[in-house]
Amino acid sequence: MTESSSWLNEPPGTEPPVIDVDALRRTYAGGFTAVNGISFSVARGEIFALLGTNGAGKTSTVELLEGLSRPSGGTVRVLGNDPYTRRAVVRPRVGVMLQEGGFPSDLTVAETVRMCAGCTSGARPTGEALELVGLGKRSGVRVKQLSGGEKRRLDLALALLGRPEVLFLDEPTTGLDAEGRRDTWELVGQLRDGGTTVLLTTHYLEEAETLADRLAIMHQGRIEVSGTPAEVTAARPARIRFLLPADVPAGRLPLSLRAAAEGRRVEIRTHQLQQDLGELLRWARESDVELEALDARSASLEEAFLEIAARSASAGPVETVGVR
Repeated sequence: MTESSSWLNEPPGTEPPVIDVDALRRTYAGGFTAVNGISFSVARGEIFALLGTNGAGKTSTVELLEGLSRPSGGTVRVLGNDPYTRRAVVRPRVGVMLQEGGFPSDLTVAETVRMCAGCTSGARPTGEALELVGLGKRSGVRVKQLSGGEKRRLDLALALLGRPEVLFLDEPTTGLDAEGRRDTWELVGQLRDGGTTVLLTTHYLEEAETLADRLAIMHQGRIEVSGTPAEVTAARPARIRFLLPADVPAGRLPLSLRAAAEGRRVEIRTHQLQQDLGELLRWARESDVELEALDARSASLEEAFLEIAARSASAGPVETVGVR
């Protein structure tokens, strides 16, 4: 009988998720709960970003997905299998890029790849793997002579050796310069377009906004909000900021704008940016008031992240936006 999973109730013809997590928990010795009942799924050919502050539970979650530990509760399925009890089935179909690889320092780049290829079913040719990550011209260099960014590229090359169906990327662009980061984003996008399912953790919010089809933000072991980047940011208010002339009190502003003022500084938070900005500009024109340092912008993923990081996980219920 097929192992039970939340996708069994999906309509006929719906492809099951490649990664399926249901009420997952991980508690360490001493009673500390790092992962506290989270649920999410990732479809084939999708990039899913798992975000959170240090200690939020991201790494503990990814280790469970990789089958490195048995969950304390709940279930996790990767390619329809329990990655812990059926590791021998799952592992050949998965690529893993850890935060830090740890290579033999005296081997060359090519020797390192060939060594790992000997343990990988259907491994790519060494040259192909290195060209993918931009290390083709560094194949003869010893690992100890590589920069930090080049070592991250080598980590990625090894994760891609077996042409994985599922790719776990833990902080993949840490240590890379701007060009290297963009090259990695382009490669990850190409892998997704080719059908590879990608789950990544990152502290670079721009990276998540650029790459992720969907994301989840964790805090204290729970998922606080999830959805597409646009859905997560749209759920938060835009803001308008400006300075009033010294002789114009904030009390003259239209009451409908719900402005908050501190001296000359005024901030308006709104879910109808265009309408409220238009009303503000009409008032300023009709009142012959010049608004200095006027700045209007939609909410950003960074604002959503910082808002969640700043509050206690017990402050309110989990917010789920557009989750499949």
